Amino acid sequence: MTADVRDILDIERPMTPEISRESFLVTKKRNFERTKGQSKRPEGMHREVFALLYNDNKDAPPLLPTDTALGIGSGYKQVKARLGMKKVRKWEWAPFTNLARTDGAVFHHWRRLSDEPKEYPFAKFNKHLQIPEYTLAEYNAHLQTNPQKWTKEQTDHLFDLAKRFDLRFIIMADRWDRTQYGIKTVEDLKERYYEIIGLLSKSKAGTAGNDKKPFVFDIEHERRRKEQLKKLFERTSQQVKEEQNLLNELRKIEARKKERERKTQDLQKLISQADQQGDAAANAQSARKYEKKLHKKKLHHTPRPSKVDSVVNAIEIGGSGIKFADLRGSGVSLRSQKMKLPANIGQRKVKALEQAIQEFKVDPSPPPTEEICNSFNDLRSDMVLLCELRTALSTCVYELESLKHQYEAACPGKSLNIPASLIQSSQFKAEPTESNAASSSTV
Repeated sequence: MTADVRDILDIERPMTPEISRESFLVTKKRNFERTKGQSKRPEGMHREVFALLYNDNKDAPPLLPTDTALGIGSGYKQVKARLGMKKVRKWEWAPFTNLARTDGAVFHHWRRLSDEPKEYPFAKFNKHLQIPEYTLAEYNAHLQTNPQKWTKEQTDHLFDLAKRFDLRFIIMADRWDRTQYGIKTVEDLKERYYEIIGLLSKSKAGTAGNDKKPFVFDIEHERRRKEQLKKLFERTSQQVKEEQNLLNELRKIEARKKERERKTQDLQKLISQADQQGDAAANAQSARKYEKKLHKKKLHHTPRPSKVDSVVNAIEIGGSGIKFADLRGSGVSLRSQKMKLPANIGQRKVKALEQAIQEFKVDPSPPPTEEICNSFNDLRSDMVLLCELRTALSTCVYELESLKHQYEAACPGKSLNIPASLIQSSQFKAEPTESNAASSSTV
């Protein structure tokens, strides 16, 4: 196939020996020289692992700890135990005692002869509670609270059981001597024990180690608790199913209640939006009436349009200043967010507000308490109004001067006398009003 392609592409073919009958019949000899250099896979090693460690190029294998490196055997795994030539250490069946026991019992275990006898290591886990003790004088003076119910012999037997069983009241009630001391329940034992502890702590108050508050055991609560647990344990399958049905009904009732609350909130939102739209319509209607009155006045007089009118109208309608966002219904938020300027304020107002804050030497970021937030917002709103009034004043002064020049140009030889009360400097700097001063002082 390759020869045909070479002939079509007019490519010279390499010189190849001619195939003869002898060369075709001769079988290939095995290459024993190549197999001589190959390493043999150790016994016990998987073929996949050996392929990772060695290849035909005789690359250096990675370091791997094996038993063959020690010269013991030729296998990958050491099957036989490696026994040393040292002497065997002798062991003995030695006795030992447990310090946690007080009966002097002797036990035995195997131990090396070279090891020194040591304390039994598990004796340190034998911990005992410190049960307080009382004398006969203390009992006669403080502990005879109810002699008909608890005698001194019964109390001594109770504290003896408490020392023996480390306040395991269930076991203490089981080992209680009913034939000699009468029948006592677990609650009775607990009540008497903690009563004695409290009386002893009160009598030894002020001494070292008696500053802990005594535990007060409520026997009536414990009895009611066990009665409730007993009733809960003795319920039938029908009662359990009925309780589960009641719980499912309770969940449904709570879900319906939440749904009603959600619908009520949505309805209140719709009503508030309708009220706001009604208020906006009423404000727009009053604004139209005001514009109509102004239009009627303008019919009698034809004043030239002025930029001051827009500022004055905004002040009279109440659209001047800054309207800060109300964060009451927006979930969890920081109080400092109340002092954040709204996004609809232009850059000119922001720069003018910053200049006013620097002019009146007010802290631009005061501590965001409730009172300071409200006062600081009112102060900045008044500052914006002050800047707008300054702009309107400078515009009025400029228009008065332009009207004066127009009058003098129209009537040569005559001059227009403007009252001194209307002439103000364009560099007018108003002092802060009483409300602004109070707000700045508060901030």
